[in-house]
Amino acid sequence: MRLILASSSPRRAEILAALGIPFEISPADIPEILVPGETGPEAAARLAREKAAAAAVRHAGEWILAADTLVLVDSVVLGKPADDRDAREMLRLLSGREHRVVTAVHLRKGFADGTGEIEESRVRIAPMTDEEIRWYVETGEPRDKAGAYAVQGLGARFVEGVDGSFSNVMGLPARTVYRLLREAPDPDLARLALSSSPS
Repeated sequence: MRLILASSSPRRAEILAALGIPFEISPADIPEILVPGETGPEAAARLAREKAAAAAVRHAGEWILAADTLVLVDSVVLGKPADDRDAREMLRLLSGREHRVVTAVHLRKGFADGTGEIEESRVRIAPMTDEEIRWYVETGEPRDKAGAYAVQGLGARFVEGVDGSFSNVMGLPARTVYRLLREAPDPDLARLALSSSPS
């Protein structure tokens, strides 16, 4: 029994490893394009499903875990920045404000539909000067992060507070993942959720 993590995110792998759940990384390469009219939670849920489905083509018969994280500011949905200029614009939008971080998690086996959940946290970012934004973008950290910041990295210096799951803001809500594994219709996977061995 092994769990396939359909993600190249080091943060997601770090969270699963910290939980002691054995897994194998097999990234799902799909275009993370938002569909006009979709809400943030709808987009995250769709992208997580698509990632799981893409991984299922390579791993038929195995349990697959996929996730997608988006940042929501009012009616604006932020994914990963396209470039450094986009990252600066995102950070200016987040500066001095509270926003929502939504992560959709999807679990499936082979070509079955699977099941998923959506976790939401709220994050308050301190006001950031142009100098701080320029410095942070030049570190390179914002480039592959939803909303252009890492709550657990260099960007932590700008985070005033997090309401809700911290691991959700990192990209994978630990409690939600555990619950999905424990409630899966497979006793072996449920037992895997209580593992304590590093991957």
